[in-house]
Amino acid sequence: MKISAAKAPGFISSPPDSVRAILLYGPDTGLVRERTGMLTTAVVDDPKDPFRIADIQVNELREDAARLSDEAAALSFTGGRRVVRVRDVTDVTAGPIIEFCAAPVGDALVIVEAGNLGPRSKLRKSFEDTDFGAAIPCYGDEGKALRDVIAETLGKSNIRVSADAMSYLLDNLGNDRMVSRSELEKLRLYMGEESEVSLEDAAACVGDSAAMALDDIAFAAGFGNIDKLTHLMDRMRREGTAAITVLRAVARHFQRLHFASGSIDDGKSADIALKALRPPVFFKQADSFRAQLRIWPTNRLGQVIESLAEAEVQCKSTGMAAETVCDQTMLRIGAMARALRGQNK
Repeated sequence: MKISAAKAPGFISSPPDSVRAILLYGPDTGLVRERTGMLTTAVVDDPKDPFRIADIQVNELREDAARLSDEAAALSFTGGRRVVRVRDVTDVTAGPIIEFCAAPVGDALVIVEAGNLGPRSKLRKSFEDTDFGAAIPCYGDEGKALRDVIAETLGKSNIRVSADAMSYLLDNLGNDRMVSRSELEKLRLYMGEESEVSLEDAAACVGDSAAMALDDIAFAAGFGNIDKLTHLMDRMRREGTAAITVLRAVARHFQRLHFASGSIDDGKSADIALKALRPPVFFKQADSFRAQLRIWPTNRLGQVIESLAEAEVQCKSTGMAAETVCDQTMLRIGAMARALRGQNK
């Protein structure tokens, strides 16, 4: 079934027992992760209980397609319904999940995370076309939704926001729910209890310079500009930016490219494909975004998204330094872009 953005909060706070699998998809990775956490706590009392929660990496399903059904059918030693989570799924890797939606087993709630998916996505349709599943879009906060996030976060300390400051926050937040909350928490601590945020206060605490630097890395990788990419990665490391933050930012960029490229494959123009993106492409980056759409075929974009997801797993689960994994992944993407540009000449 389809769950609209307006109905998503109520559905997530109390998912029906009849729903066996939920797909969270869209460009706002932070909102996807936040909603995964909310769904988990709606089902499981202790989100750290290893007997009631199972995390599956998408590459594990390629090696063992039955793993999802096995985990969904498993019983908890401590009793209660289990949660099974699968992250960074694309149409390319969706086979075992589509099969599960067609004939779900067990009692567990399966939560699947994905990036942007078009209306014709096989993965998305498998959740929308069954009563056992639900597909929930996760787009960047805008308008009232973003105002609510601002009010909720600052309201913890009874902080008011001036009109100018609110306009500034609305302009500089919203692309990623987790980033927005982090920036607002920083502002809340800066202001203290029962105060009012001025424009100067907002500008001092919340800015988009870090986000723009991450965008620069993503575009440099997408163009195969190795020298610029290396320079930007060195700078981000000196500034203390975490490797996983870089990987996720670049993944968001390629997910947006993948969504737009899929729309073009379906017969839409590049302009229409870009207008469908939420949040919209920054106007100063639009020409570069179009240029990368001409460089990258849809299937190669899917491969990059998978490699970025696997790199994040390596950062968390292997002995390799996260910075090394990140650097190697970025350079591989850059090399792939250079090769594709050479083919297009």
